[in-house]
Amino acid sequence: MAELAEHVDLLWEPRGRGARPQRQALTVDRIADAAIEVADAEGMAAVSMQHVAARLDVTKMALYRHVTSKAELVAVMIESAVGEPPDLGSVPGGWRPRLVRWADLMRETWRRHPWLPAATTGERPTGPREVGWTESAVAALADTPLSGGERMDAVFLISGHIRNTQSSATAGTQPWTTDKSLREVLHRHRGRFPALFEAATSPGTTPNDNGWTFGLTRILDGLATLIDSRDQPPSDDA
Repeated sequence: MAELAEHVDLLWEPRGRGARPQRQALTVDRIADAAIEVADAEGMAAVSMQHVAARLDVTKMALYRHVTSKAELVAVMIESAVGEPPDLGSVPGGWRPRLVRWADLMRETWRRHPWLPAATTGERPTGPREVGWTESAVAALADTPLSGGERMDAVFLISGHIRNTQSSATAGTQPWTTDKSLREVLHRHRGRFPALFEAATSPGTTPNDNGWTFGLTRILDGLATLIDSRDQPPSDDA
């Protein structure tokens, strides 16, 4: 836990604190940017202190003056890659369009950096930008009658949907509408898988969507039903 606390300190303290002044050209932000470039191009497995140091044309020991471990490197990568959390206050229409905007922006971020879904799991340090994304979504529900726990659960549910659909898109686990060879196999064996064949080839099947629109709409519909039920006056039925 002490090591985790040290990583958190790096994320929340102003950039540059603790860095040695004689190496101003090498900063935490430059290191994070270089590591992100590696992960975007080659995947997270390719990210190592040695690889990032070589990309920056410095020694691995030079990196350790700014980030103390691979875990700390990943933490600053995430904090840099997620970007500033969105301000949804100017989005008109109340909680629902604000959450749609939030979900779209997060999905775009994860598409730009497809390593983020896997990197943002498990016990790990989190920084103010990442926490700010959650704050932004929870705040979108502030004027609803949902309890604090329900607002948190709603954001967790939407985040899980983003993670699941993004993972499907990158892992190819839902290829029925995009993989031509698989569609041909499915067509040949349609007698064995009639329901799947009919669903995958029916009008209205959305290629490359992986259930994104359907799932988000159903989640928001469910929240709307719950919110509307809280807005109703108590029944006078005896």
